[in-house]
Amino acid sequence: MTTTTHLMRQKRFLPLMVTQFFNAFNDNLYRYAVVFFIVWQIYNDERQEALISGLASVLFILPFVFLSALAGQLADTRDKAKIIRIVKLCEIVWASLGALGLYLAWKGIAVHTIAIPLLLFVVLLAAVQSTFLGPIKYAILPQHLKKEEVLPGTGLVEAGTYIAILAGTILAGFLSVEIALVLIIITAFGGYFSATFVPDAPPQSDYEMHYPLLEPYAQNVKNTPLRWLGYPVVAVADQVVMSWKLVRDTMHNREIWFAIVAISFFWTIGAVLFIIFPPLAKNQLLASKEVASLFLVIFSIGIAIGSVSINALLKGKVSARYAPLSVVVMSAFLLGFYLVGKAWTPNATGELLPIQAWILEPLAVPLSLMLLGISTAGGMFVVPLYAFLTTRCEHNAASRTIAANNIVNCVAMVIGSIFAMILSSVGIAVVDQILLAAAMCVISAWLGWKLYRAESEAAEAKLSQRGE
Repeated sequence: MTTTTHLMRQKRFLPLMVTQFFNAFNDNLYRYAVVFFIVWQIYNDERQEALISGLASVLFILPFVFLSALAGQLADTRDKAKIIRIVKLCEIVWASLGALGLYLAWKGIAVHTIAIPLLLFVVLLAAVQSTFLGPIKYAILPQHLKKEEVLPGTGLVEAGTYIAILAGTILAGFLSVEIALVLIIITAFGGYFSATFVPDAPPQSDYEMHYPLLEPYAQNVKNTPLRWLGYPVVAVADQVVMSWKLVRDTMHNREIWFAIVAISFFWTIGAVLFIIFPPLAKNQLLASKEVASLFLVIFSIGIAIGSVSINALLKGKVSARYAPLSVVVMSAFLLGFYLVGKAWTPNATGELLPIQAWILEPLAVPLSLMLLGISTAGGMFVVPLYAFLTTRCEHNAASRTIAANNIVNCVAMVIGSIFAMILSSVGIAVVDQILLAAAMCVISAWLGWKLYRAESEAAEAKLSQRGE
């Protein structure tokens, strides 16, 4: 029996695996069900559709920026299994609110005044839940697994999360809204049920949460009514300060810092592309929401192909050698995607094509291959850079380095999303925004080249030290 098969039969691992799968699945099913329904069923204006798509992305990313540090501290100072159960119980609440919003929108009840604001608010709640669950899904493994089981266990959780994201994205495009809203609630209950079987995982150290900004505030206004208004504000400000310190600590290592910046800029481009896919599919290609779902799946598959390909090229060595070339190739595929998209001839009826009819269009296959090329080259660019974060830092700083990278990534994605929303609001067509993404690849190539130079200089410095 392999270690993987063995783990999937263990009560100390399987409930966590199932809980995380349900969480990733429900997040993506809900978020894309909301975006697809609003874009295809409510609005009929490309500008408004792009704004809604961008706003949903911003709301989903913001909690990771402001609450990641707090989530990490809670995971270190409280029972992780208890946090999981509380968080999954909260999921039932947001899933119910989200289902209510979808029902109201589906029935045309107070669509713009209640339904859409409620749907977007629930996107924010879902992101808050994921922010607090994120640090736990890996940190809990060493407590429940043997040393030799941690690596395969981590791989299973990562693979399960990836499959769940794909499944949620696909179903969001193919299910009707009435089925989606029921499935969202069922999944939330299923996730809470599996969470009740996760074994206890008490904190393993005496580390105490520390809030340098909050402590003097709490003492000064301990007995005043304003405490309940100001306390959360100062607490969030404290987390921002801590996050900045976390990021600042990575800047002394040029390799790590350039890797973080390059990764973040890549996901800025990714944020722009993910926002424009739904309105692009509907308005430029006259395709149904199933086609937009297909685009997102192709993009994810391409990242996976790029990950495997670059590992074969580098033969297991962590290096940014191919980073500049990879992103230049990505830019070329983006230009190709733009040209094919501009050359697309709408069908004679002017109606939105279902996926089975859209695939038969003359330019459908070339467009899909261009998208696959974009994401494959992107995967070849970004995957080796992640390896820098754990191989180029001190062993006792790996978690902080990853946390700093996540914070910078989220900030970059928010900036990219807002930028795409601004472009749409001033009337720039979503198909033309692909040219912006292609131009941004030039900056990514420069960052990749800077990283490779820093890598080479560090290697030369090590050789010189050995020579001495």
